[in-house]
Amino acid sequence: MSRESVTVLGLGQMGSALAGTLLTAGHPTTVWNRTAAKADAMAARGAHRAATVAEAVAASELLLVCVLDHAAVRELLDPVAGELAGRTLVNVTSGSPEQAREMARWAAGHGAAYLDGGIMTTPPGVGDPAHMFLYSGSPEAFAAHRETLAVLGDPVDLGPDAGLASLYDAGLLGLMWSVFGGWLHATALVGADGVAAGAFTPVAVRWLRTVAGFMETYAGQIDAGHYPGDDATIDVQLAAIDHLLHAGRERGVDGRLPELHRELMAKAVADGNGSDSYARIIEAFRPAR
Repeated sequence: MSRESVTVLGLGQMGSALAGTLLTAGHPTTVWNRTAAKADAMAARGAHRAATVAEAVAASELLLVCVLDHAAVRELLDPVAGELAGRTLVNVTSGSPEQAREMARWAAGHGAAYLDGGIMTTPPGVGDPAHMFLYSGSPEAFAAHRETLAVLGDPVDLGPDAGLASLYDAGLLGLMWSVFGGWLHATALVGADGVAAGAFTPVAVRWLRTVAGFMETYAGQIDAGHYPGDDATIDVQLAAIDHLLHAGRERGVDGRLPELHRELMAKAVADGNGSDSYARIIEAFRPAR
């Protein structure tokens, strides 16, 4: 079966992982990198090495761009903008939602379809369908190239607003760091009494599955703007976090992270919302109205 040809611009660790995965799946792949030697490994695997950006763009209808930043994307593509008409530009370069929307307008002005992408894995995870690749932008382009994009990971369509993939990416990274921070604090706490990280972590992972269920419940409350405390109120959780802080102090564990949570809970209680669910805390993060 004939596979769609793809061009990959940028062969850093992530770009090389994208190109290598496409080659493994049998896609004719053209590669270009500013430092030409970085294309050696892909060329040895059967990729076509383009000598110029113009040659790389001309080789495929589907263009994947993975470079340092959006300024680098424009630096590469501005000189060949006239060759983009009728092609699909999939930009998986990290950036802001505002930059993604500007790139979508720029691409449309040159007759190209545009998808912005957020890669929710590290290079070794590329090609594993367990990992998400977030896309936003042209619905028609996503539908036309979904099968090829699925080679890289599970393609998640966030809709026509080109900025959403970057926005989700930023939010999900924040969630990741918060989870890592909470796990590391908890691991330090139990570790002070001799519990190994390897013994504690399976219990922590199981608990996170329960927490995910709370999140799904709270999402409906947030969308409705109604926070019934029918599972556990902020009052109850404020008392519980004091036990965590006490245990940490006794063991010399840094308490800045749970202190922040306590501060947010205490403010909600002081505002008269102690009988609400924890989802009410979202109001502390929202812009002032």
